[in-house]
Amino acid sequence: MTERVVNTILAEMDGLEELQSVVVIGATNRPNLIDPALLRPGRFDELIYVGVPDRAGRKRILTIQTGKMPLAEDVDLDVVAGRTDRFTGADLEDLVRRAGLTALRESMSISEVTMAHFETALGDSRASVTPELEREYEAMSARLKQDATALQPIGFAFPPRTGEGPR
Repeated sequence: MTERVVNTILAEMDGLEELQSVVVIGATNRPNLIDPALLRPGRFDELIYVGVPDRAGRKRILTIQTGKMPLAEDVDLDVVAGRTDRFTGADLEDLVRRAGLTALRESMSISEVTMAHFETALGDSRASVTPELEREYEAMSARLKQDATALQPIGFAFPPRTGEGPR
Protein backbone atom coordinates (compact mmCIF):
# COMPACT_ATOMS: atom_id res chain seq x y z
CA MET A 1 0.00 0.00 0.00
CA THR A 2 1.18 3.46 -0.63
CA GLU A 3 1.52 5.86 2.28
CA ARG A 4 -1.44 7.89 0.98
CA VAL A 5 -3.76 4.86 1.04
CA VAL A 6 -2.67 3.86 4.56
CA ASN A 7 -3.16 7.43 5.80
CA THR A 8 -6.64 7.53 4.27
CA ILE A 9 -7.60 4.23 5.94
CA LEU A 10 -6.26 5.40 9.31
CA ALA A 11 -8.09 8.74 9.03
CA GLU A 12 -11.34 6.99 8.15
CA MET A 13 -10.96 4.53 11.04
CA ASP A 14 -10.26 7.36 13.48
CA GLY A 15 -13.39 9.10 12.25
CA LEU A 16 -15.51 6.05 13.15
CA GLU A 17 -14.74 6.23 16.87
CA GLU A 18 -18.01 7.87 17.84
CA LEU A 19 -20.29 5.68 15.74
CA GLN A 20 -22.09 2.85 17.50
CA SER A 21 -22.35 -0.69 16.16
CA VAL A 22 -19.84 -0.16 13.36
CA VAL A 23 -17.50 -3.02 12.56
CA VAL A 24 -14.51 -2.50 10.31
CA ILE A 25 -13.11 -5.63 8.71
CA GLY A 26 -9.93 -5.74 6.69
CA ALA A 27 -8.73 -8.70 4.66
CA THR A 28 -5.60 -9.43 2.69
CA ASN A 29 -3.87 -12.30 1.05
CA ARG A 30 -0.56 -10.46 1.50
CA PRO A 31 -0.26 -9.98 5.29
CA ASN A 32 3.48 -9.44 5.03
CA LEU A 33 2.80 -6.15 3.23
CA ILE A 34 0.47 -4.67 5.86
CA ASP A 35 1.69 -1.35 7.19
CA PRO A 36 2.57 -1.74 10.90
CA ALA A 37 0.47 1.36 11.69
CA LEU A 38 -2.64 -0.69 10.88
CA LEU A 39 -1.66 -3.36 13.42
CA ARG A 40 -1.19 -1.06 16.40
CA PRO A 41 -3.54 -1.51 19.37
CA GLY A 42 -6.92 0.09 18.82
CA ARG A 43 -6.94 -0.34 15.06
CA PHE A 44 -8.14 -3.89 14.56
CA ASP A 45 -9.14 -5.65 17.77
CA GLU A 46 -8.92 -9.16 16.36
CA LEU A 47 -6.45 -10.66 13.93
CA ILE A 48 -7.73 -13.87 12.40
CA TYR A 49 -5.80 -16.13 10.07
CA VAL A 50 -8.05 -17.91 7.61
CA GLY A 51 -6.13 -20.65 5.87
CA VAL A 52 -6.91 -22.37 2.64
CA PRO A 53 -10.09 -24.45 2.74
CA ASP A 54 -9.91 -28.06 3.86
CA ARG A 55 -11.31 -30.88 1.73
CA ALA A 56 -14.88 -30.39 2.96
CA GLY A 57 -14.61 -26.65 2.36
CA ARG A 58 -13.24 -27.20 -1.14
CA LYS A 59 -16.10 -29.59 -1.93
CA ARG A 60 -18.61 -27.00 -0.73
CA ILE A 61 -16.97 -24.30 -2.87
CA LEU A 62 -16.97 -26.63 -5.87
CA THR A 63 -20.65 -27.42 -5.27
CA ILE A 64 -21.47 -23.71 -5.27
CA GLN A 65 -19.30 -22.96 -8.30
CA THR A 66 -20.85 -25.79 -10.33
CA GLY A 67 -24.40 -25.04 -9.16
CA LYS A 68 -25.55 -23.78 -12.58
CA MET A 69 -23.23 -26.04 -14.57
CA PRO A 70 -24.74 -29.16 -16.17
CA LEU A 71 -22.55 -31.91 -14.75
CA ALA A 72 -22.38 -35.43 -16.13
CA GLU A 73 -23.08 -38.28 -13.73
CA ASP A 74 -19.40 -39.27 -13.71
CA VAL A 75 -18.34 -35.98 -12.09
CA ASP A 76 -17.35 -36.63 -8.48
CA LEU A 77 -16.73 -33.32 -6.72
CA ASP A 78 -15.37 -35.18 -3.70
CA VAL A 79 -12.60 -36.60 -5.89
CA VAL A 80 -11.92 -33.15 -7.36
CA ALA A 81 -11.82 -31.68 -3.84
CA GLY A 82 -9.34 -34.36 -2.82
CA ARG A 83 -7.03 -33.41 -5.67
CA THR A 84 -7.06 -29.67 -5.00
CA ASP A 85 -5.05 -29.38 -1.81
CA ARG A 86 -4.06 -25.74 -1.02
CA PHE A 87 -6.44 -24.40 -3.70
CA THR A 88 -8.13 -21.17 -2.66
CA GLY A 89 -11.72 -20.29 -3.50
CA ALA A 90 -10.46 -18.29 -6.49
CA ASP A 91 -8.34 -21.25 -7.64
CA LEU A 92 -11.40 -23.51 -7.47
CA GLU A 93 -13.51 -20.99 -9.36
CA ASP A 94 -10.82 -20.93 -12.07
CA LEU A 95 -10.74 -24.73 -12.16
CA VAL A 96 -14.51 -24.94 -12.71
CA ARG A 97 -14.33 -22.23 -15.39
CA ARG A 98 -11.52 -24.12 -17.15
CA ALA A 99 -13.53 -27.36 -17.06
CA GLY A 100 -16.47 -25.56 -18.64
CA LEU A 101 -14.28 -23.95 -21.30
CA THR A 102 -12.68 -27.31 -22.06
CA ALA A 103 -16.14 -28.77 -22.62
CA LEU A 104 -17.10 -25.87 -24.90
CA ARG A 105 -13.89 -26.21 -26.92
CA GLU A 106 -14.80 -29.83 -27.49
CA SER A 107 -18.21 -28.87 -28.85
CA MET A 108 -20.30 -25.72 -28.67
CA SER A 109 -23.38 -27.93 -28.45
CA ILE A 110 -22.15 -29.99 -25.50
CA SER A 111 -24.84 -30.59 -22.89
CA GLU A 112 -22.76 -31.69 -19.89
CA VAL A 113 -19.35 -31.15 -18.33
CA THR A 114 -17.72 -34.51 -17.65
CA MET A 115 -15.06 -35.72 -15.26
CA ALA A 116 -12.68 -35.85 -18.26
CA HIS A 117 -13.15 -32.08 -18.63
CA PHE A 118 -12.27 -31.65 -14.96
CA GLU A 119 -9.22 -33.91 -15.42
CA THR A 120 -8.00 -31.64 -18.24
CA ALA A 121 -8.68 -28.55 -16.13
CA LEU A 122 -6.80 -30.08 -13.19
CA GLY A 123 -3.82 -30.62 -15.48
CA ASP A 124 -3.89 -26.93 -16.44
CA SER A 125 -4.47 -25.59 -12.91
CA ARG A 126 -2.36 -25.21 -9.82
CA ALA A 127 -2.80 -23.99 -6.27
CA SER A 128 -1.81 -20.36 -5.81
CA VAL A 129 -0.72 -21.12 -2.23
CA THR A 130 2.52 -23.07 -2.15
CA PRO A 131 3.55 -25.17 0.87
CA GLU A 132 6.23 -22.57 1.65
CA LEU A 133 3.73 -19.70 1.50
CA GLU A 134 1.29 -21.63 3.69
CA ARG A 135 4.02 -22.21 6.32
CA GLU A 136 4.98 -18.52 6.13
CA TYR A 137 1.34 -17.45 6.67
CA GLU A 138 0.93 -19.83 9.61
CA ALA A 139 4.15 -18.56 11.21
CA MET A 140 3.06 -14.97 10.66
CA SER A 141 -0.33 -15.74 12.19
CA ALA A 142 1.32 -17.25 15.27
CA ARG A 143 3.60 -14.22 15.56
CA LEU A 144 0.69 -11.77 15.27
CA LYS A 145 -1.32 -13.70 17.87
CA GLN A 146 1.66 -13.74 20.21
CA ASP A 147 2.18 -9.99 19.76
CA ALA A 148 -1.53 -9.32 20.28
CA THR A 149 -1.72 -11.37 23.49
CA ALA A 150 1.46 -9.77 24.82
CA LEU A 151 -0.36 -6.43 24.90
CA GLN A 152 -2.37 -5.83 28.02
CA PRO A 153 -5.79 -4.71 26.77
CA ILE A 154 -7.68 -2.01 28.57
CA GLY A 155 -10.34 -3.83 30.54
CA PHE A 156 -13.18 -2.97 32.85
CA ALA A 157 -12.73 -2.96 36.58
CA PHE A 158 -15.56 -4.32 38.67
CA PRO A 159 -15.67 -3.74 42.40
CA PRO A 160 -15.41 -7.03 44.29
CA ARG A 161 -18.63 -8.46 45.70
CA THR A 162 -18.95 -8.54 49.43
CA GLY A 163 -16.71 -11.23 50.85
CA GLU A 164 -14.95 -11.87 47.56
CA GLY A 165 -11.59 -10.91 46.23
CA PRO A 166 -11.06 -9.54 42.74
CA ARG A 167 -12.70 -11.44 39.91
